[in-house]
Amino acid sequence: MDMEYRRLGRAGIKISVLSLGSWVTFHHQLSVDAAVKLMQTAYEAGVNFFDNAEVYALGKSEEIMGAALKELGWRRSSYLISTKFYWGLHDGPNERNTLNRKRLIEGIDGSLRRLGLDYVDLIFCHRPDPNTSIEETAHAMHDIIQSGRAIYWGVSEWSADEIRAAWSICDKYGWHKPVTEQPQYNLFHRERVEREYARLYEDIGLGATIWSPLASGLLTGKYLEGIPEGSRGALPGYEWLRDSLTDQQKLEKVRQLIPIARELDCSLAQLAIAWCVRNPHVSTVILGASRVEQLRENLQALKVVPKLTPDVLERIDQIVSGGSLAEGED
Repeated sequence: MDMEYRRLGRAGIKISVLSLGSWVTFHHQLSVDAAVKLMQTAYEAGVNFFDNAEVYALGKSEEIMGAALKELGWRRSSYLISTKFYWGLHDGPNERNTLNRKRLIEGIDGSLRRLGLDYVDLIFCHRPDPNTSIEETAHAMHDIIQSGRAIYWGVSEWSADEIRAAWSICDKYGWHKPVTEQPQYNLFHRERVEREYARLYEDIGLGATIWSPLASGLLTGKYLEGIPEGSRGALPGYEWLRDSLTDQQKLEKVRQLIPIARELDCSLAQLAIAWCVRNPHVSTVILGASRVEQLRENLQALKVVPKLTPDVLERIDQIVSGGSLAEGED
């Protein structure tokens, strides 16, 4: 099936409805050679957006993606790259957990060096910063765009009120406005995308580049019998995921989804990804993959989207949330 492209909210660019992210996988699970193969597989399938962040593997993820891009030699105008700032790479008072102007200006310069790029297409404020005024943060993001080091900016896991405040400040001063959010969204985590942001899609034209469509692998079914070796849940530093991945109530719901996947002739992962794609407010679903075969399978989720009839969606809802919107469980 051909790749679908959607507008990023009201921004003019078109983004592939499936994209490739580097969280967890690049460096922790993938070398440069493996990253090249994954990115090439995605690109050949029509993927044009590759998501990153300075904090992923403490800068190593950007270095690996940069080395892969150099080897691949793609036309720069044919793809979109993002990075994100907030947590930082060092422990100084102005180097971590902040969106102050100094951190953002230094952050973009460091990311561009690691990626080997003159500019990135999207920069994100990776989390809200309660200790820096939204006006200071928005002005810095505007200035980075004005300098040519980025083209658009957005936020990740901000509240609807914080997003609206940033947009209004930019509107007041004529600055570049935030065009997108990057929230978690999957069958077990729906509240923010479906309820909290509901007004923002129309009011300010908010886009959504959603992450964790498979709930960190829970929705693939691979954790039904425990945590397998080599999986994300077994990685050092990701112990915080294990409680969720062994949540028996959620695992039982995953088991109940298996007959629906069989009826639709797809995997559980394809079903979960297609379910995210079917939301018209979702601009792109960011996929994570550690193997080419895994990525190829997940890209086939586009074939499942037309099969998600109202009846099928209702049955999925009954399993996951008893027929009502899931309350954003983590």
